[in-house]
Amino acid sequence: MSHGESVVVVGAGLAGLRSATALRERGFAGEITIVGDEAHGPYDRPGLSKEVLIGRRTVLDTDLPVPADLDARWLLGRRAVSLERGRRHLILDDGTALDYDGLVIATGASARPWPGPDDLPRSGVHTLRGREDAAALRRALTDGGPLLVVGAGFLGSEVASAARALGLSVTLVDASSQPMERAVGPVVGSVLAGVQRAAGVDLRLDTTVTALLGRSVLKGALLSDGTRVSIRTALIALGALPNTDWLRGSGLRLNDGASGGIACDHRGRALEADGRPTSDIVVLGDVAAPPHPLPYDESPAHLSLGHWSAAVDHADTVAAALLGQEEPAHEIVPSFWSDQFGLRIRSVGLPMLAERTEVHEHDPVRSRLEATYHRGGRIVGALTVNRASRLAAHRRRIVDAWYRQEATT
Repeated sequence: MSHGESVVVVGAGLAGLRSATALRERGFAGEITIVGDEAHGPYDRPGLSKEVLIGRRTVLDTDLPVPADLDARWLLGRRAVSLERGRRHLILDDGTALDYDGLVIATGASARPWPGPDDLPRSGVHTLRGREDAAALRRALTDGGPLLVVGAGFLGSEVASAARALGLSVTLVDASSQPMERAVGPVVGSVLAGVQRAAGVDLRLDTTVTALLGRSVLKGALLSDGTRVSIRTALIALGALPNTDWLRGSGLRLNDGASGGIACDHRGRALEADGRPTSDIVVLGDVAAPPHPLPYDESPAHLSLGHWSAAVDHADTVAAALLGQEEPAHEIVPSFWSDQFGLRIRSVGLPMLAERTEVHEHDPVRSRLEATYHRGGRIVGALTVNRASRLAAHRRRIVDAWYRQEATT
């Protein structure tokens, strides 16, 4: 693609903003159009479940700065509904067809919906993904509890932490044996379970919610252990689903794995159904499913990580790919963080793929923890609690294990 043509960016969040900025920084002088299905521009999502819920920031304080020289056309409150690749047309929900020479797909993900019966109470049941969600949940928490959180992943645990900081009674329910088990493993998860219970959370593990009670107003919930809890507010925090339904029939390869997303190569170029990379479409952020760097046949071929860092780390790479510019291989290691119950949890790599966990430090008095995750003789991840300075060395070991295929047990 030449520097004088047009690029359409689908998605007006962090990934969309970063990709557009990277295109300009790489000398692209053509037209950039950014399409977003929300009525406002880019904002910082991680802050929604942390500072916003406890009142430290408002949703308006989460706006991300837009470079003054970005020179982009913004189409907000508009949703992409289909892609006509032969004509290079992006079709919007009002019937508009946008021409493009290059396309960036950064449509993010949506909250996984309640899996039970559809006849939910009309008031009191929430999900948390966007700014409006955060504002509504903040109002509900301010009105008082009790609160039920369905799902003890990072989001559910962070909301439980915020609610306890506000003095609310919290019941946290998860079908797994430990909170955040998929992301941090059972060993670290058991430590975090103790922290949550010590903070006053009624943690119900190996348990599901079978029904939410009430018609106009939420009144309670039935649990699989036979108990009933009285609640005023419920948060459904069961993960996220990459926004790819609008691409069905486009000829792009949609990842069939549990993580979903659009399969792409290591440069972010979307893959055709037969596995060939496209030349005019790149994907970035939660919706991207790049090839996995671990040299194991049994590991997923493509994995959508859903990490904030992916949008930041990959933006320049996808911009270079779209412009046809040479770009050296990057040694990208996923990272995530969470602040909850007075803990600063930081992780690098992919602990979820571990076969074995090693705990190097566990100091309950000073709330410190350091653990590494291993698979097939190689380190695949590391996690610290209130020990962030230890991560840099672990990251270097992960780079050696992933990209140089050095055994680092």
